[in-house]
Amino acid sequence: MTEAMALPTLPPGYCTNVHPGRTVAEVLAGLDRYTIPVRDRLGRPVAAGLWLAKPVVDELFGKPGGVERFIAELTARDLPCYTLNAFPYGDFHAERVKENVYLPDWSAPERQLYTDLCATVLADLLPDGGEGSISTLPLGFKGFDHPPDFLDQAAGQLIGCVAYLQHLRRKTGRVVRLAIEPEPFCLLETTAETVAFFERLWQLAGRGESIVREHVGVCYDVCHQAVEFEDAAESVRRLDRAGVRINKVQVSCAIQLDRPGDNPEGVAALRRYVEPRYLHQTFARFPDGLRMFADLPEFLERDALIPAAEVVRVHFHVPVDADRLGPLGTTKPAVAEALAAVAGLSYAPHVEVETYTWEVLPGAGPGDLVEGLARELEATRRMMGGT
Repeated sequence: MTEAMALPTLPPGYCTNVHPGRTVAEVLAGLDRYTIPVRDRLGRPVAAGLWLAKPVVDELFGKPGGVERFIAELTARDLPCYTLNAFPYGDFHAERVKENVYLPDWSAPERQLYTDLCATVLADLLPDGGEGSISTLPLGFKGFDHPPDFLDQAAGQLIGCVAYLQHLRRKTGRVVRLAIEPEPFCLLETTAETVAFFERLWQLAGRGESIVREHVGVCYDVCHQAVEFEDAAESVRRLDRAGVRINKVQVSCAIQLDRPGDNPEGVAALRRYVEPRYLHQTFARFPDGLRMFADLPEFLERDALIPAAEVVRVHFHVPVDADRLGPLGTTKPAVAEALAAVAGLSYAPHVEVETYTWEVLPGAGPGDLVEGLARELEATRRMMGGT
């Protein structure tokens, strides 16, 4: 590696998928109701890590000047934007999202078209010579049926997206990079699976390998890899050694319950996190290894297993400033470990907080959101070495 650089000096931000954003008006309302008050409370600049759902993108491009008006709205609010979340395609605040969030997958042309349009918006939002990132799903969900050549189909779509990103770069002078986000129970969930796919992607790119390497990397979601019981620092270093660029880091914490057999209060508390909207993949470590459950109820229904588990981790994004949630712990130490490892890279990935679960978090609600987001951003700034 070359000489290490510090973490980014860009204003920190959080992902706005925490707010309903099914129309342009809803996106702007979320910025006015929450993002600007968070910035005012902190007394320093805050970036808007925008989630632009497909209906919002369609609205922006549906009328002449739609994108330009949207950019003017953000400029008037003094909210910079250098990263987008294009993982959730549809309504991320529907009554039931669960595994639907992984559709359409990366074998579908509509996924590439949607991502291309998001990139167009982001390129226009960036300053001259700026660099942006777009997080996206880890190809598809393992629970769905896929053809034998699915990975090659997805790679082909990604390579097509790279061609469009290169076109934008020549046209605007701004670099937009794609950030594939590994997640439990998806086709890319472990660091090993991610590295293997990128090696395949580079091979399929042929003479375009260097352009693909430049424009496609990962979004390292700390919660996701913690749920996998991966060592955060080693995971970051392994991606770096393999030449996989980390284009974005999502600062997020999972729930952790140690020795549930000795902690009935903790098990009872865990049951309160069962909810119908999002998928909460659950991994439990036993003396003989890990066992994985696609959703939290699948683990809690296994009464005979609970006493034997050593540690349980749940994909439920909880506030990153929380060391504990009553009798439950969190994977907050992994955030500090990941950020320290990222600080040793030869480039500076974008960093954003992503706790999208405030609406379904037990004991929380919209009234707590400005204070909660401000605490998360302040905690992240401290872990990044801010004073």
